[in-house]
Amino acid sequence: MKPIIFDVDTGIDDALAMAYALNSPELEVLGFTTVFGNVPVVDATRNTLAVLEKVEKRIPVYQGAAQTFMGRDKKNWPKHVHGEGGLGDSFISDPITEAESQFAPDYIIEQVKKRPHEITVIAVGPLTNLALAIKKSPEIIPLVKEVIVMGGAVNVPGNVNEYSEANIISDPEAAEYVCSSGIHLTLVGLDVTMKTLLPKSKIEKWRTGGNEKGYFFADMTEFYIGSYEKRCPGIAGCALHDPLAVGVAIDSSFVKTETMNVKVVTEGEEAGRTVGSHQEEATTRVCTEVDANRFLEHFLKRVI
Repeated sequence: MKPIIFDVDTGIDDALAMAYALNSPELEVLGFTTVFGNVPVVDATRNTLAVLEKVEKRIPVYQGAAQTFMGRDKKNWPKHVHGEGGLGDSFISDPITEAESQFAPDYIIEQVKKRPHEITVIAVGPLTNLALAIKKSPEIIPLVKEVIVMGGAVNVPGNVNEYSEANIISDPEAAEYVCSSGIHLTLVGLDVTMKTLLPKSKIEKWRTGGNEKGYFFADMTEFYIGSYEKRCPGIAGCALHDPLAVGVAIDSSFVKTETMNVKVVTEGEEAGRTVGSHQEEATTRVCTEVDANRFLEHFLKRVI
């Protein structure tokens, strides 16, 4: 089993990715770390705990950064995409379980040092927690086996504006800090995630079992598909952004990659833009192609 620390800003596709990871025997999810992004960090923590209770799993959760790497507050939350609380219109009561007291970046540092060269970090929100961990303890850089990031748009337009993808633009300084650190990085960006499509017709099967978990995920995902429909009328589905990062952790053959040097623009009109170039010292694997049908089939077999 591959030991995983899963860094989330739990909105709808994070929740789908969580279920996919937790139902995959190839992965040993050691803990979840939370960060602001789709929602404020306190809501991301609540949502993460709530999803774990829905899927009946007990995994520790560590709350992380509430502000950007440079100490700024995020002002705009994508409520039109993930709903008021982050999981669509689904009512989320306060979870029974609570988050651990340890700060998420400190947890990352501790676990990486405890299991050097073993741990893969899957990061599907802003990269603030990882940047803070590296800044505090740069000695962990060669000790992390791999970081798989859902973020960026190297060869395609962004989804927030023509330049930037949502996770990267939420904290471009953190993304640049991580990308320039030399850590083993795989970027699962819009280049491939927008080629994955979960059809609305597939999620009806989640309700056939008549269990609460199936209805929860179906209702939540329908809300998410609704946000896609407003932007792309007739799409009748949604991209599986965060789940694809999990898929790559399970089976890297789902994608093809190119090794690049990736820089992140941190200011000006193009802030958040991920710029890839081919250089001899390049260290980042950028996903450029995806076997979308095979990945979707694999995801659907495991998510619910």
